[in-house]
Amino acid sequence: MQLFQTFPVFLMLTSAVVQGQVPASSPDPVRPNILFLLADDQRNDALGCAGHPYLQTPVIDQLAANGVRFSNVFVTTSICAASRASILTGLHERTHGFTFGTPPIPRVFTESSYATLLRENGYHTGFIGKFGVLVENGEPSRMFDVFTEIGRNPYFRKMEDGTLRHETDLAGDEAIQFLKDRPRDKPFCLSVSFNAPHAEDSDRRPGIGHFPWPPSVDGLYEDVTLPPPRLSDPAIFEAHPEFLKDSLNRTRYFWRWDTPEKYQTNMRAYLRMISGIDAAIGRMREALEALDLADNTIIIYMADNGFYMGDRGFAGKWSHYEESLRVPLIVYDPRQAESLRGRVLEEMTLNIDVPASLLALAGIDIPDHYEGSSLLALLSGKTVSSWRDGFFCEHLMDRFDIPKWEGLRGERFVYARYFEQDPVYEFLHDLKTDPDQLHNLAPHPDFQEVMSMMRDRTSVARDRCLATRARLLE
Repeated sequence: MQLFQTFPVFLMLTSAVVQGQVPASSPDPVRPNILFLLADDQRNDALGCAGHPYLQTPVIDQLAANGVRFSNVFVTTSICAASRASILTGLHERTHGFTFGTPPIPRVFTESSYATLLRENGYHTGFIGKFGVLVENGEPSRMFDVFTEIGRNPYFRKMEDGTLRHETDLAGDEAIQFLKDRPRDKPFCLSVSFNAPHAEDSDRRPGIGHFPWPPSVDGLYEDVTLPPPRLSDPAIFEAHPEFLKDSLNRTRYFWRWDTPEKYQTNMRAYLRMISGIDAAIGRMREALEALDLADNTIIIYMADNGFYMGDRGFAGKWSHYEESLRVPLIVYDPRQAESLRGRVLEEMTLNIDVPASLLALAGIDIPDHYEGSSLLALLSGKTVSSWRDGFFCEHLMDRFDIPKWEGLRGERFVYARYFEQDPVYEFLHDLKTDPDQLHNLAPHPDFQEVMSMMRDRTSVARDRCLATRARLLE
């Protein structure tokens, strides 16, 4: 059985080979501005333009209609801390080494972050919202000219006049102020990182929901009865090994999704939060127009990880299934030719491709150690013959109820090994015959050749990340 067309493509964990075929753009006489928008806990299908039957996201949909939407986008680690570190540094979790409970990201990685390199190459850089990572002393000011953290606990903040304002709206306010105050002699890159639609885990009031939404979307979806999760058959949950049935994925299911009443309340609230993000982006676009910046500002929208909304009897993210790993990604470039707009690209893309792409769009050389690849050639309508057909993924947070795992997600097969179980527990899914990943083929005798290859490739990928980390930390 042939697993992939070419193993070397699958193992392309550093971007150097790909970047030889996807060069950084030559600097334009007027370099583009960049607005990078990042949501929290939003999976790939939670947008109107991605086919959601009820969710209203007209502003984001318009970005997709006039830009490029990637339909096959994944994170290499499905948790905000590690994924945001990957987006910042262009590296896998195994390489940068950061997640909840670890020391800060080493300076050697943040000094080559997209933000630092943009700033060192003449960009006015800003960050607003949920940073979500720890860095060494002085690194935020090295990366960003303007750095404004806004948390979500609580989502509503009391203003000087005594009124309450939602974090999403505050992020919009700060972004607009950044645009007004920017120096006129530099291009800018502003990263706006929303806390929404992440739940407020400490707020579990019955009938209220765990997703506090902005007032601008009050009442939205109230008249809609949302369908239950497509993968809600109890037999799907029961088929899991005990360590996943006892994991945080299940614990939080009982916080949010376990009764029809809770499900309807929380789903409506969750959708409102995404619509609230959409409204904030609309305000930013209006500001870009008013400040005569719209024609030269690239807007990128994505999320930091996927999200279970009751599927498989789970909540949260963390594990190896598609609902956990897949996220949206939209790139709108107003300079793009009309013939290239409105495309939906199916190439497999990753969160670690974004920092390489930000640099390429600005005409800045991409560090050789980056493990993602620039999307510039795909955005430009070029055919990239050796694009990846799989990637290494993992989750390494040290918490008793989130099992650690590592594996490979290919075009056909998904392999995951939960390596701290005794014995090691392995999954193998065939997406061709089982796209919902309901059957574990790991013990099946007909798939042992595939299993052997996937084990070896996972180990090679892991060790390559470890070698890169060791080399950079020398």
